[in-house]
Amino acid sequence: MQKFEVFLNRFKKIAGITATASLVGLSSLGVQAEDTVKVGILHSLSGTMAISETVLKDVALMAIDEINAKGGVLGKKIEPVVVDPASNWPLFAEKARQLITQDKVSAVFGCWTSVSRKSVLPVFEELNGLLFYPVQYEGEEISKNVFYTGAAPNQQAIPAVTYLMSKEGGGAKRFVLLGTDYVYPRTTNKILRAFLKSKGVADKDIDEKYTPFGHSDYQTIVADVKKFAAGGKTAVISTINGDSNVPFYKELGNQGLKATDVPVVAFSVGEEELRGVDAKPLVGHLAAWNYFMTIKSPANTEFIKKWSAYAKAKKIPGQMDKPLTNDPMEATYIGINMWKQAVEKAKSFDVAKVSVAMGGQTFKAPSGITSMMDPKNHHLHKAVFIGEVKADGQFNVVWKTPGPVKAQPWSPYIPGNDKKKDEPALMAEKK
Repeated sequence: MQKFEVFLNRFKKIAGITATASLVGLSSLGVQAEDTVKVGILHSLSGTMAISETVLKDVALMAIDEINAKGGVLGKKIEPVVVDPASNWPLFAEKARQLITQDKVSAVFGCWTSVSRKSVLPVFEELNGLLFYPVQYEGEEISKNVFYTGAAPNQQAIPAVTYLMSKEGGGAKRFVLLGTDYVYPRTTNKILRAFLKSKGVADKDIDEKYTPFGHSDYQTIVADVKKFAAGGKTAVISTINGDSNVPFYKELGNQGLKATDVPVVAFSVGEEELRGVDAKPLVGHLAAWNYFMTIKSPANTEFIKKWSAYAKAKKIPGQMDKPLTNDPMEATYIGINMWKQAVEKAKSFDVAKVSVAMGGQTFKAPSGITSMMDPKNHHLHKAVFIGEVKADGQFNVVWKTPGPVKAQPWSPYIPGNDKKKDEPALMAEKK
């Protein structure tokens, strides 16, 4: 009996020590958690959009590493939570909810297609999350829970078509509006059709075509474009998204459709999408963006240098051998850095306080232009560039705006938009 009591006392002591150690362990974990702040990275790393979105995840991680190396934000290291919605639009909403409710992230950087953004928007508004959206889009939207660091139509689509109609852009009279079949191309083309009509272009001189995500057979479509072009000076406005761009551009080359005959201006094709294409037959075709890798500026030289070093250090497939930068990468980089600045200004990670602090934030972008976040409409003031494809898959800038252009989320070419103002987003934040 005495032996049993000795054993019992020893057990209690050991249990007590173990419990204390566990509490210490939990306490240290708690301290560690307090020393970090989580942010979400919501990009397709598989499926049809992985060709465009994977690199945005990587540049986001680079920006986070840079900030952490300088002490983090408000004394906390940023902890990225990366999820893969796999080009599945409903899954974007599910992953967004997970990031906000389970992972407790302070902000999310992600989405590419407008259908993915539309999918997550109700989640961010319901749960009062904060999304930074880094890709050009169709406009017609303002949300107190979203900051749009990509271009609105008046910062990409309208300038591009205006250029195509000009003497220096070739003086196009007929237009093929060719896109992937979802909200961004259809809404953008609705705006462009209204714009073209306002410039005197007749319906018979506008041909509108759509293909599904992942479409790969463009033989008939390119042949139809050649026939349509026989009716007068024609240009193609491409809102094709994802990996479908590769077979489309290959088919242009196969059928000998040169830029001197029918120029194509793309809104979703940059350096990364041309990586897998022989660019020699595409020389002279165009893209409209707010950044190109070939832009000459000290800020861009530094950005490319940092990205190249990061890609090699992390052994990023494709990028470690041939590092490329593009417009949505720049927009992602701007968004993360502006969020950091806003958090520090607000002295808080609270969504409402950070949102107010975001208004008026400026950042010297890799393009060399200082971008500013509009405090009313949550869109960046951005410069616009039009580039011609070169044989090496890069772009030669042939036209640019003198400076940053203020975004117009509500296109003036859509009836009724003249009555819509920017203020609702700001007013909602004040409530």
